[in-house]
Amino acid sequence: MKLNFLAAGRLRMKKSIYLAGADRSEMIDLPVSCALIRHKQGNVLFDTGCHPSVVENAEERWGSLAKVMKPLMDADRTLLPNLACIGLEPGDIDIVVNSHFHPDHCGCNQFFRKATILAHAKEIEAANAPGAESAGYLRADWDCGQPIEAVAGEKDLFGDSSVVLVPLPGHTPGTLGALVGLDRDGQFLLASDSVSLRQLLDADMAPRNTWNIDQQLKSFAEVRRIERAGATVVCGHDDAQWQSLRKGAEGYE
Repeated sequence: MKLNFLAAGRLRMKKSIYLAGADRSEMIDLPVSCALIRHKQGNVLFDTGCHPSVVENAEERWGSLAKVMKPLMDADRTLLPNLACIGLEPGDIDIVVNSHFHPDHCGCNQFFRKATILAHAKEIEAANAPGAESAGYLRADWDCGQPIEAVAGEKDLFGDSSVVLVPLPGHTPGTLGALVGLDRDGQFLLASDSVSLRQLLDADMAPRNTWNIDQQLKSFAEVRRIERAGATVVCGHDDAQWQSLRKGAEGYE
């Protein structure tokens, strides 16, 4: 089995959204990434990043969210060109796991027509609730006609413990992580926005864009438990960590 991290966008946001002590004028640049898991039973994408149209016109796709999340990337830093560098096309993907349904995590869902989408049942419920768009759920990104399979608890994706989906709610009602076990490079917890920045986990501090603080802190505790058992925690938007990871075709096994 192989694990490849792929660039899927880059955003600029107010630093105070994540770090309470930051001045409101300070900004922070955030990588947006996806993970490709190549298993003998199928190819899995964990998240699909930002829709390529936001490179040119974010407001047309995202509306008022474009004022909160400013795209910084050009077209070659979105998902599909980076997937092509691994030698894969959208039709080669069997499963898409959306950690949650915010548009920087499911923006390219529409391109994976042959894939089944997996998401937590509570995330699907939240995205369908009245007023969901004002909570950051844009139907054009997450609901593109493919079958969507609801995950209720932990899910062993292939029945061999190599890819286990782990509920880590708090950022949203149904945030999911994925615990990936590799023969050579060990375990990786793809934490998504359950841990946006490493310093939030270390400080046990929920960012402002948290749906439920109590659940977020419980998820932090679960992430630390998994880390103590030997997993490398891969944060959702930590630029320092992103720079240190092997990316593209240079993956992990």
